[in-house]
Amino acid sequence: MNYRMITSYAVFSLLLVGCASQQLQQCPPGSQSLPDCPPQEAVNDADINRLYESRTWLPPRKQTIDPIKLSAEAKVPVNQARAKVIGPTYNAALTSLTAKIWLIENAQHTIDVMYYIFARDPVGYAVLGALCNAVQRGVDVRIMVDSLGSLHPSHDELRALETCANEAGFMRNAEGQVTTKKARVQVVIFNAVSKFQFNRRSHDKILVVDGHAPDKAAVMTGGRNISLDYYGIKKDGSRDPAAFRDVELLLRADPKGANEAITVGSVAEIYYTLLFFHKGNKRIEPLKDEGEYSMGQYAEIYAKERKKAQDSLAFLKSLPELQKHYQDMPRYMSEGFHISEVRLAHQLHNLTSTDVTTNVIENVEQNPNSILYLMGKISEKYLEAGEIKGTLRIVSPYLFSGKYKNKQGEIVYDGAKQMLEVLHNNPDMKLEVITNSVLTSDNFFTQAIIDMDMVPRFLFTPALQEVWIGDIEKGEFNPDVVESEEWKQLINHPQVFIYQTGGVDSVLLGGSTYYGKLHAKFIVGEHVGFIGTSNFDYRSNLYNNEMGFLYRSPELRRDLNEIFDWLKSASYRWGSPEWLQMRKKLMEADTKKSGPARRQRAIYKTIRGLGLEYLM
Repeated sequence: MNYRMITSYAVFSLLLVGCASQQLQQCPPGSQSLPDCPPQEAVNDADINRLYESRTWLPPRKQTIDPIKLSAEAKVPVNQARAKVIGPTYNAALTSLTAKIWLIENAQHTIDVMYYIFARDPVGYAVLGALCNAVQRGVDVRIMVDSLGSLHPSHDELRALETCANEAGFMRNAEGQVTTKKARVQVVIFNAVSKFQFNRRSHDKILVVDGHAPDKAAVMTGGRNISLDYYGIKKDGSRDPAAFRDVELLLRADPKGANEAITVGSVAEIYYTLLFFHKGNKRIEPLKDEGEYSMGQYAEIYAKERKKAQDSLAFLKSLPELQKHYQDMPRYMSEGFHISEVRLAHQLHNLTSTDVTTNVIENVEQNPNSILYLMGKISEKYLEAGEIKGTLRIVSPYLFSGKYKNKQGEIVYDGAKQMLEVLHNNPDMKLEVITNSVLTSDNFFTQAIIDMDMVPRFLFTPALQEVWIGDIEKGEFNPDVVESEEWKQLINHPQVFIYQTGGVDSVLLGGSTYYGKLHAKFIVGEHVGFIGTSNFDYRSNLYNNEMGFLYRSPELRRDLNEIFDWLKSASYRWGSPEWLQMRKKLMEADTKKSGPARRQRAIYKTIRGLGLEYLM
């Protein structure tokens, strides 16, 4: 197997090889038993050497290229891959957790991990335990967490992971031979708070295993973070019916497409490298004899962290439900995939863009690999060809339809207005959206923007918008508004269908049904769709790095439509009598969500008055 790296992305890796080049450790004959010396039979493999160097952390002062600039200029290929959707059900969430652990435990060469939230709970520690075992058998590991999403003063758990490399094995080449390169753990904090990059976050959730190897590579991405909240289980292993409902994409290289110059695994691994070398990142390592602790005390702290990781891994793998999924993993990882065309898209340029709220169009144009740019170009293509028809389906927990102004205060883009124009000109087309309600949302601020701004812009006249956001008595509790013919006509738009999850039978309202919290993010179009990390809110569009894959596959489209219909069955159409009843019942109840629901208009007006909507 040849680890080929061509195209613009690959040029970046080759540049890094030159920047990070290190001499091979010289071990005297007969001294291979010394620390860090490879066994006598180890081979000096050129492919592994290049791979190793391209993965080696470089501080900004030693970098000779701009990774963000290069990411925008790169010619990202359209790959052929085997693809599978992991859906929002309890069973699927367990499959997702098991798949992550199984992939880590079966990695042969490299593992790359990046999550916005990496919690210090049984799931987080179990993943650390699996990563520790991987490096000790010779797998090179890189791990990144966001400095705010995974905020912690010391990150002893991540520093402890790096100490696993004290007993690391040596990497193996494609033929399975031991090489002279000892596996490592490299831990990076993304946009460290200490570097004052508060507003530019990496919202990524990605696991890449053996990315460079066409016959082994696996990529997982989507909405799920590393936390109990996303996998439907509690600390004691019992079921958590109120967990997030999410969706992920699992990709494996297509054997028939193994001759691609660069496969989907290589694309994902090189993308990770670009993110890894962002200049706001901070490398952290195990602490040594400094401060108030001695090395012995640090060693004890890290030993406890490593034990906690192994105990958590053993605990999760002992759970009967997870055992069933784990035993089924060999079959799951080989069957049920759909051949699909996929293309990586990302928002890396957001990390360095300027005038983000008044220069939106120009900033998008500067990153032709961005999610927004590519989705816009796809829409233009089908509009020009007169092929806009059927149904466009969008799922997002915090969906906004952007409205942007230039420095002069003039509106330069209004997503709701533009979509309504497209629908008007294409009467056979429909838009369907599923998002959270006041009952299921975990973010009262974004929900206020959805209910008081985004949806009314799609459905209401300007006059009715003002009435709606006036106050509760003029809104939900005013029969002259919500029972009027105008209301009924407007909310029953023949082409716009906006649904919100939840129901009057929710346990929060005295019923028996758990609706969880919607966290999935995907788009289903007639031709092309998207699965990834972006919520398509202002923060995702303007400030965060986000990533995901555009896909073209009738089978993936079918599977996602089934998930959409399942979510819709647990939702009410916005503005309907059932939806109004749910809101009223919540407002009249005595729950943690009742107060924010009653104050939703005040929350929205405060956000708008202070100009904070773009930070949501």
